[in-house]
Parts: sequence; structure tokens; C-alpha cells
Amino acid sequence: MSATPALIVAIDGPSGTGKSSTSRAVAARLGLRYLDTGAQYRAATWWMLRNGIDTADPAAVAAAAGKPEIVSGTDPAHPAITVDGADVSGPIRGPEVTGAVSAVSAVPEIRARITELQRSVARSAVPGIVVEGRDIGTTVLPDADLKIFLTASPEARAARRNGELAGTTGAPTLEATREALARRDAADSGRAASPLAKAADAVEIDTSELTLEQVIAHIITLVEQRRDDARRRGAVAG
Repeated sequence: MSATPALIVAIDGPSGTGKSSTSRAVAARLGLRYLDTGAQYRAATWWMLRNGIDTADPAAVAAAAGKPEIVSGTDPAHPAITVDGADVSGPIRGPEVTGAVSAVSAVPEIRARITELQRSVARSAVPGIVVEGRDIGTTVLPDADLKIFLTASPEARAARRNGELAGTTGAPTLEATREALARRDAADSGRAASPLAKAADAVEIDTSELTLEQVIAHIITLVEQRRDDARRRGAVAG
């Protein structure tokens, strides 16, 4: 019996579409590794803020792009991330980082450095990996075996994001969250370096009316189809 071929699964889409929960669950159920690329940009942003770099100054950010040592864990159950040896899994989710990450991630030097890091992690992952982000299928891993692009209505995205923030101090209103997501979309889609975009060969899934379990099941079905296709090609070649 031939071995199951390793796959690279790219899951892209804007905030609030369920990327993280979906990607981690798909990776866990299929026994694959998992990489949250957004966390890497957040980690770089956290380092800039911690070290007094003006995140609104692209030249200052570019000059410091090579300084932080970012290491990403790929266990879907515990996707740790460290900067210079310190665990920053919690701090990178704070409002200060959230407010600055789009500006930092738009700097070409930052994107070039982190893109290479992402490629290195993804291509060395055994037996395969689910990589989530905004430019994975278009820029980082254009040769990924399966590309997914998640979308959702602005209302659904805002409701999900507010659900994540429920009970936290200073949680925003639903309208404020929707406006913040719209600004993030505009920044991510309009940046010159690797903008948020759907790859031409990506499968688009609108998650607005779907449960998390339905989205996971759909993607797992697509993964199994790719694996079957790869086995058939291998059998023909053999």
C-alpha cells in the first residue's frame, strides 16, 4: 500500500471568516501541522512596539525588519510563537498590536523576511501542513496542493469577532467592530506588497450561514479528494 502523500493546504481570507478555528481543526483531524502566519506579523509588530520603533514609519520598520527572532510552533493544539525566546502568544493579541499590524505587515522588507520563514516552515513540515493567512495561495505558497479562500458577510464577521471579545474589558460595539474590519480589509487589500487576494485556483467558501463543523467537513472532503487524485497520478506514473 502506497504512503499517503503529504499536502500543503493554504487557507486565506479576511478577518472574521473563521480561518483560525477552521485551519487548526482541519490540521488536527488530518494529523497535519499548522501555521498561523498572521501571528508572525503580529509578533514582528509586538517587537517593534516593545523596542520603540515607530510603526507608522515604513523606513524605521524596514531598518529593523531583520532584528526580531521569530519562531513558530506548528502543533495545532498548542500553536506557540516566540520572539527572541519569549512566548508572546498572549501579548500579540492585544489592541495595541492589532491597531499597528496592518502598517507593519505592509512594509516590503517585513513581508520578504516573514515570507521566507513561512516557506521554510511549510516545506519542512511532515506529514503536511495547513497554513492560514491572507496571501498564502497567491504569494507565499502558490504551489500549494489545495487553496481555500474563506469569505463571510460583514455582519457575520463582526458578530464572530465580537463573540471572541465578549466579556473582555472595553469590548467594542458591533458597529465599531464592523468598521474596524472594513478598515483592515482596505489596508490588506490595497497594500502594494502581497495584498489580500483570492488565488485564481482557490476554492471559495462563504461561511456566513455555515457552522464551523460544516466548514471543517467541507475542507476535509476537498483534502481527501486531492489525496485520492495524487494517489491515482502516482499509480499511473508507476
